[in-house]
Amino acid sequence: MALQMTLRQLEYAVAVADHLHFRRAAEACHVSQPALSNQLAELEQRLGCQLFERNAGGVVVTANGARLVASARRVLEEATSLEALAHHMSQPFSGALRLGTIPTMAPYLLPHVIPALREAFPDFDLIVHEEQTQALLEKLRIGEAELLFLALPLQGEHLRLDPLFEEEFAVALPAGHPLAILETIRVEDLQSQEVLLLDDGHCFRDHALEVCRLAGARERTDVRATHLETLVELVRSGLGITLLPQSSVPVLRSRLQSVVVRSFADPVPTRELGLAWRRASGGGDEYLAIGELLRQRLAQVEGLRPLPSSTARE
Repeated sequence: MALQMTLRQLEYAVAVADHLHFRRAAEACHVSQPALSNQLAELEQRLGCQLFERNAGGVVVTANGARLVASARRVLEEATSLEALAHHMSQPFSGALRLGTIPTMAPYLLPHVIPALREAFPDFDLIVHEEQTQALLEKLRIGEAELLFLALPLQGEHLRLDPLFEEEFAVALPAGHPLAILETIRVEDLQSQEVLLLDDGHCFRDHALEVCRLAGARERTDVRATHLETLVELVRSGLGITLLPQSSVPVLRSRLQSVVVRSFADPVPTRELGLAWRRASGGGDEYLAIGELLRQRLAQVEGLRPLPSSTARE
């Protein structure tokens, strides 16, 4: 006999498991607490088992509840993908486009990206999220974002990727630093230098650490920053040198007094930038079109080298 459980009931169960509190779960689902409680009570009755235990400290998820919530998450993800597919089939290049990007790209590339998207796809309702990579991947996974513009590579069976650019790195040094007399800097010139880096969680930190490893440079571990602008200020103060994505240099130029920026000599360290979306999404053709648009419109941005157009890869 069919259980006749609903997606709404599964959504409520996941919310309670996430918040471990019925009132906060109801607020997150934009319903009254009695309505949420009644739906979950009906679900428990249909299943013939208890999913949640209420106590003075909040809510405890039972073993049966944990199994159901794990499956419910997968069902809700597939339902979100199915809804997106139906929309894309009926109205391509329209509706909400929740675009996620990372802090080391957003201030420097979004001023180029947003006008291009609005001009080419006026029926998209563009919503932008700026967060670190892992937070954006979670938003994509649970359906709170449709498309990510960020640094590659990324891993995940549910992802499709469209590599768009290689972005060159630059070096920022305090005025008067011995390397500042050079017109370009080789990676090996950084040997034994103290390099200031972003905090954990920033993918640009990982890329910069790889350059440090190749150069024999060392991170200054007692000083970290959450923004490139802060790194530049630390360099200005003489605390060390840092690496920057080239696209940030024109925007940061007003902060670069007493800071010298030098390009790398070949082979130039780079990072790969591109788009990512859910493989099950119905918007693959649209996202490829967006990728081609960005490949064309951002080709003149300092330090970006467009990659050849290709079919998005897994």
